[in-house]
Amino acid sequence: MDRTILHCDCNGFYASVECILSPELKNVPMAVCGNPENRRGIILAKNELAKKYKIQTAETIWQAKKKCPDLVLVPPHHDEYKKYSKIVNKIYQRYTEKVEPFGIDESWLDVTDSIHLFGDGKQIADTLRKVVRNETGLTISVGVSFNKVLAKLGSDYKKPDATTVINRENFKSIVHPLPVSSLLYVGKKARKILNKLNIYTIGDLANSDKDLIISRLGKSGKMIHEYANGIDDSPVKSIYEAEPIKSVGNGMTFKRNLRGLSDITISVNTLSDTVATRLRKYGLKCSTVQISIKDPDFKTISRQKPLPNPTNLAKEIAQQALELIKGSWKLNAPIRALTITGTNLVPAHEEIEQMSLFSDCNNERKRQEQLETAIDKIREKYGSNAISFGSVINNCLGIAEPDDED
Repeated sequence: MDRTILHCDCNGFYASVECILSPELKNVPMAVCGNPENRRGIILAKNELAKKYKIQTAETIWQAKKKCPDLVLVPPHHDEYKKYSKIVNKIYQRYTEKVEPFGIDESWLDVTDSIHLFGDGKQIADTLRKVVRNETGLTISVGVSFNKVLAKLGSDYKKPDATTVINRENFKSIVHPLPVSSLLYVGKKARKILNKLNIYTIGDLANSDKDLIISRLGKSGKMIHEYANGIDDSPVKSIYEAEPIKSVGNGMTFKRNLRGLSDITISVNTLSDTVATRLRKYGLKCSTVQISIKDPDFKTISRQKPLPNPTNLAKEIAQQALELIKGSWKLNAPIRALTITGTNLVPAHEEIEQMSLFSDCNNERKRQEQLETAIDKIREKYGSNAISFGSVINNCLGIAEPDDED
């Protein structure tokens, strides 16, 4: 038996929320942009009146203004967007517990077990459109299909405030003529590669040689070839299913640029302390340390290196991070921002260490574990600022607490 999957997409989400907050915006072409005072800013969303002028998301403000000189620009209100996103997803959860957000304005729903209560997929989709519109003022477009990929194509197929059903009987006639870039996870790079193979539509991809696609795109080639043929068995996650933690990091933009080993060491120790504390809190260890350095011109480099043994100790993370920085950065060059991240995580209790031949090394590590665990307990009892590095006190870098986040 086929599943019944919905993909619900809030239409022009940012702009629609702004029109709810300021109803007068409904009557003029308007767009939400990052910085209305900056000609190099970009359009984040637009209302239906702006779409008539062919205003495009991600185009620059000056390009949009050339198309529509009277375009009203408003700054984003991200807290409001998060609030409305939660409200909409709570509505979805009345019909199924299998609700998986895909960004702030899109969600998949698996309503297979709900159709005996609320009707078939199209009936549930139409009901959701009506309920969301009546309770929030937002409109949604909904795709209904037997898997996630085709459901998403359905929600994109017709907008705004529409339901599109893609079933086994009609999916080729609806999906195959679409541009290959309409398919989930076919980005610009993949599209260019496919175009060079004379693959321009999803149908072209579906009928292409799978081994050829894999040879050019690797594992993702196999995946998108299956998607083009309507094959996708990925589940919709339940709201009760916790998202696995893939990395733990902490970054900071400093009040003044870091210069020299002393500044860098203070910052690395503090950031590593935060990363290690969180790893221990989550019961995890990292097998790889990654650093990201941003200079005053906003140029960024990233480097990573595997650890000899997985760790959640600040001392070991800091040591690896400093080695990476020394090997990839001129220490007298200014650093505007620095991030340290632990990746390739493993459960702390499952990690297998390669024990040193020298017992002193093992004993030293045990002592460090005891020390950092004791620090955790002090902070838990007296607050995160109860104990910290002496070098951090009254520093001029903007480092205040061990658990400050960027």
